[in-house]
Amino acid sequence: METPEEQLATLFRLRERALQGGGPERVAQQHARGKLTARERLALLLDPNSFQEIGALASSPLDDEQRVPGDGIVTGFGKINGRRVAVFAQDFTVMGGSFSAVQANKICRMQDLAIESGIPIIGLNDSGGARIQEGVRSLAAYGEVFVRNVMASGVVPQISAILGPCAGGAVYSPALTDFVIMSESTGYMFLTGPDVIKAVSGRELSTQELGGAAVHCVRSGVAHLSAADDRAVIELIKRLLSYLPQNNNEDPPQIMPYDRADRIEPALNSLVPADERQGYDIHTLINLICDYDSFLEIQPLFAPNAVVGFARLDGYAVGIVANQPAVMAGALDIDASDKIARFVRICDAFNIPLITFVDTPGFLPGVEQEYGGVIRHGAKIIYAYSEATVPKISVVVRKAIGGAYVAMSSKQLRCDLNFAWPSAQIAVMGAEGAVRILRREELRTAENPAQLMEQFIADYRRRYFNPYHAADLGQIDEVIEPAETRPRLIRALEILRTKVQQNPPRKHGLYPS
Repeated sequence: METPEEQLATLFRLRERALQGGGPERVAQQHARGKLTARERLALLLDPNSFQEIGALASSPLDDEQRVPGDGIVTGFGKINGRRVAVFAQDFTVMGGSFSAVQANKICRMQDLAIESGIPIIGLNDSGGARIQEGVRSLAAYGEVFVRNVMASGVVPQISAILGPCAGGAVYSPALTDFVIMSESTGYMFLTGPDVIKAVSGRELSTQELGGAAVHCVRSGVAHLSAADDRAVIELIKRLLSYLPQNNNEDPPQIMPYDRADRIEPALNSLVPADERQGYDIHTLINLICDYDSFLEIQPLFAPNAVVGFARLDGYAVGIVANQPAVMAGALDIDASDKIARFVRICDAFNIPLITFVDTPGFLPGVEQEYGGVIRHGAKIIYAYSEATVPKISVVVRKAIGGAYVAMSSKQLRCDLNFAWPSAQIAVMGAEGAVRILRREELRTAENPAQLMEQFIADYRRRYFNPYHAADLGQIDEVIEPAETRPRLIRALEILRTKVQQNPPRKHGLYPS
């Protein structure tokens, strides 16, 4: 029987072996690829001396030469800026970070404890895929993780970082989390690799061309943010987490206000061009209204005709949703609908008030949009706003036309306060189209239809292309001076902060697919 000294020596030896990962040679290879090791990443992510590792000595039943304590993944708890988090980091230096039943057990343990403790889950993904020698056991292990991703959804924030390979079934766990952040230099995701694509289609693609950050941040919408390398991704995780609460029963953290709550911005009075056909950058509006340098845009490169992200007003976190007149005139299409709806639901799940800036001529017309299902995708926006019980405020900046007006946080979708600028145009449809329908007979029989058309359009604009008609009907609560938007929003949120609203009890709603 071992003496106490021998027992401690065995423990220290195993711990040291776990800390070494795949050994100096493989660590050097990891660094040569421009990647940090799992433990180096966690050291950057977590507060100093806050990491409590769990499962450091777990290993798969392999040959003794292959067995490594920890089994290619580091799991545990720590703190980020004093806030508790559950973390896991796959270690590519150990068997390529290949996913095993032991890895699944360690991740699931963290997920279970995080859900029970009400703390965020952060995963640093860097794996060559399922461990082939385990056969179906490694595939079944994915399912154990997936179901916990679903159970944690809307309960605690889940953030996935893609810092290396993430292929096959492994991609579904990040896709089930709230936010996916990719390394632009080393991260990639795909279901089937370049070799399979070449065999099936004959097309040759690199891993980055098939599933790199540029693909998923711009085209697919799978990723929400990207950064240059490991260090930049980790800093982005920290910033993103600062807007989110610990769980769905808490409010987002408030920071000490550093920007005047009563700040007036005269530049807003002239931001919207007099020519309604001329665009402008909605980012200018957002940055002038929100606390200085607080706006963190989510999915900035995907569906840029819509802008969503987190910001602060008087130190409080808010979710921003806005149309972007500088892209497609701010029209809503399939991708923009998905982007807005998902963001609204995230904010609602985590008690983050919603501010919506409206300037859209409507849903994008076209055969491709209709065939692609713009109806069901547009319905997602309506569903998300209608379902949301957090404080909701909308500001109609310029165009709010047709069904898009209703969808973008209108009073009928339970928006708490609806403001409008004097430049707002709220109508069923555009002036020219409306006149052609309403005055069809008069135009048909007129001696000079072009001149009469101009008169009818001018009359329609005078009567309906302003916010006062909507305000007269109670659809707009108040028309405000653009320069005073910031203090008006801050005062409104102060009132709505104690809002309590509940939906009818149900198992779950049927979200438009």
